[in-house]
Amino acid sequence: QVQLVESGGGLVQAGGSLRLSCAASGRTASNYVMGWFRQVPGKEREFVAGITRSGGSTYYADSVKGRFTIARDNAKNTLFLQMNSLKPEDTAVYYCAASNGVVVRTLLRSYDYWGQGTQVTVSS
Repeated sequence: QVQLVESGGGLVQAGGSLRLSCAASGRTASNYVMGWFRQVPGKEREFVAGITRSGGSTYYADSVKGRFTIARDNAKNTLFLQMNSLKPEDTAVYYCAASNGVVVRTLLRSYDYWGQGTQVTVSS
């Protein structure tokens, strides 16, 4: 089992940047496919980005492709999401998730562990 804690959220102006972190404890993070999701009130949680266990492959939602970068440091059991050129529509609670699977999937049910979320607010 792994515990996940996100940090790095906050308030930023449109066009700005933020870097989210997700610290994993318990079982080694390298045992898991990892992902970032986000959710706004009244909407379903949606896939943002995912990364394989080794970090060798990454996947992005079309809405963030070219602006967000997912990365992991397995030695430090930490997952990152670098968010650039932020837009007001990126405003959401961002969640880190870990999957026992072997490939990156976009479905919520594919992930077994979740963090508590961190709020990102982008002002126009």
